[in-house]
Amino acid sequence: MKKFISILLTVVIVMSSLSVAVFAVDEKDDFKIAIASDLHYNVPNEELKGNPDQPFEIDDPIYWYANRRASMDDESGFIIDEFLRQCAEDDSIEYVLIPGDLADNGRVVVQEHLDVAEKFRAFEEATGKSVFVINGNHDASLNNNDTTFEDFMTIYADFGYDKAIDTLPGTCSYTADLGEKYRLIALDSCHANYSTEDGMTTAKVNWVCDMAKKATNEGRHPILMMHHNLIDHLPMQRIISRNFIVRNHLITADKFANAGIKVVFSGHEHCSDAAVQISSLGNKIYDFATTALSMYPLQYRVFAFNEDEIRYEARTIDSIDTDALTSTVKGYSEEQIALMNAGLNAYAKGFLKVGVQYRLALSLSLEKMGIEEGAIYYGLMETVMGKLTSALETPFYGEGGIAQQMAKYGITIPESDYVNGWDLATDLVSDHYAGEEHYSVYGDEVAILLRTVAFVLREELGLLSGDTLTASADAMIKDNDLTSFKPELANIGESVFGTGITPLEYFVVSLVSPLLYKFANDEDGVNDNYGTLEGYGTVTSKTQFENVIENITNFFKKLKFYAEMMFTIFAKMWQ
Repeated sequence: MKKFISILLTVVIVMSSLSVAVFAVDEKDDFKIAIASDLHYNVPNEELKGNPDQPFEIDDPIYWYANRRASMDDESGFIIDEFLRQCAEDDSIEYVLIPGDLADNGRVVVQEHLDVAEKFRAFEEATGKSVFVINGNHDASLNNNDTTFEDFMTIYADFGYDKAIDTLPGTCSYTADLGEKYRLIALDSCHANYSTEDGMTTAKVNWVCDMAKKATNEGRHPILMMHHNLIDHLPMQRIISRNFIVRNHLITADKFANAGIKVVFSGHEHCSDAAVQISSLGNKIYDFATTALSMYPLQYRVFAFNEDEIRYEARTIDSIDTDALTSTVKGYSEEQIALMNAGLNAYAKGFLKVGVQYRLALSLSLEKMGIEEGAIYYGLMETVMGKLTSALETPFYGEGGIAQQMAKYGITIPESDYVNGWDLATDLVSDHYAGEEHYSVYGDEVAILLRTVAFVLREELGLLSGDTLTASADAMIKDNDLTSFKPELANIGESVFGTGITPLEYFVVSLVSPLLYKFANDEDGVNDNYGTLEGYGTVTSKTQFENVIENITNFFKKLKFYAEMMFTIFAKMWQ
């Protein structure tokens, strides 16, 4: 059966005549590469079905089979096939890089890895192009699972490991040459036992720096690929989304940049986001997080490298072979297939919105949030979460709607096409995944969402004593490791409300402000999806002192912008 799949995929790749969008080929280019992360391949079910472990059924005629991760599991293999077909069709793409999570259940279902490896093998045989992989947290471990690190490297032996120049014993890390001028450093950033958590160690950091310097000494430019993020792609990512970014990331990124690494390819966060950090010596390092291929927006990246510049773009999977899908998986309705054929990306967004709502609904319990009964703010948060869930489900407009309920507090919300809070919240999440968020913190969408939160807080917390609110806010800051951020929160509160802010205002700032930073401050000058960077051959003309001053200046500019943003938003919320 696997041999048949290999032959069939080879024929599809070679015979395909469909076109894909490409940016212009520059004769100076050393090579172009495609990067797809978090494939999360699942062996397709024989028949479409919902998640048997979900506590409630999803009431949606199209996306009733959505899951809490919003990953299109049964379609995943066909999405991978289309990605490889597009890479095969673009003659200028020479290499394909996969920064981890090739399989969804790869730690325990070896067959998923075998199927993905077979797809890669057919692709390489048909095109002569090379695939390079590194493991993600879903792929392997040493914690009594079926797929060990050795198993992973054996299954994917033909996809990077066969070209390895150096390796780091005890990990899946290796280096390999890309063309005549570049060297790939594929870093195993995963913990040996614990899923999701990063496994960065001093030995791994030192090895990357040594490999980067070795490449430079041999006249090659080092490119890093790893599963976990190196630079923040969310505000305070190490706190809010701790297991998705490497520990001590600021220091680690500084070391990598000063060792000669300019570009890093990562995944794990499932978002399309580009971030930059300037090192203490003035070296820029860029971390390009790439979305999960099997989730909206179904994107992958293409990079073109030459000495002077690095160009990049995001490409989208907007169709799959639905005939092959329905012959493999039974149970799709004619309407579902028609929507897929009309535009798979739009279909995937609907799937994601339902899946995200399902996940958030499950997460809005105190148990899932890690809030124990003994916590000082347990009763307060139990009340707030209950009211928030109800508010998200309630229509914004019409008789009994949120807008009508808010009126008694003098709070208004703009008119919009959003049905309710879930509709708006899931749209904001899908926009984050796609990159280049087009929502403004001063726009109607954020105003509606924040005023809904303000309404819930006024409704439920208005009668609580100041001591209770202050103690609860302090406890939340401490439990979320935000103590060092507390002075900044106090400054933000005073810039928003003036001196002597009320306990309720302090609670609102403590609860909400860190999460708004992403919408206001994705202003590092790096476009998430399309752009041009300086190439490895360019040299900075600034002195170390000038770069240190620039870093300090940029920090205070961001802080000032953050405070001004919060003042404007809360002035609108509480008007």
